[in-house]
Amino acid sequence: MPSTIRVRAANSGDITEVQALIQHPMESGFVKDAKGETIPAHFIQQLTFEHDGKTVFLADWGGGISKDPYVKFAFKGGKKGDEIKVSWIDNKGASDSITAKIA
Repeated sequence: MPSTIRVRAANSGDITEVQALIQHPMESGFVKDAKGETIPAHFIQQLTFEHDGKTVFLADWGGGISKDPYVKFAFKGGKKGDEIKVSWIDNKGASDSITAKIA
């Protein structure tokens, strides 16, 4: 099964900029389908980015985040060739993770 996460990390000086796109329905539990039935809540609860074994970005989410979320942030301390690990877990217990090298 292909990963639900696409990540790119680039270093410039002492700053590493990270961009990630995550494929996920992110259903709030408040939307109705064409039949008028409520679509059950299904959303990422926690998103984590790690560098060198340390968390550099942590998001605790609820149903208010849009489908296929995009995240962009920067941190200090990364170097070209280092790895970034991205992982998420949702409210139904599903999860995914991927590791990418800093360019």
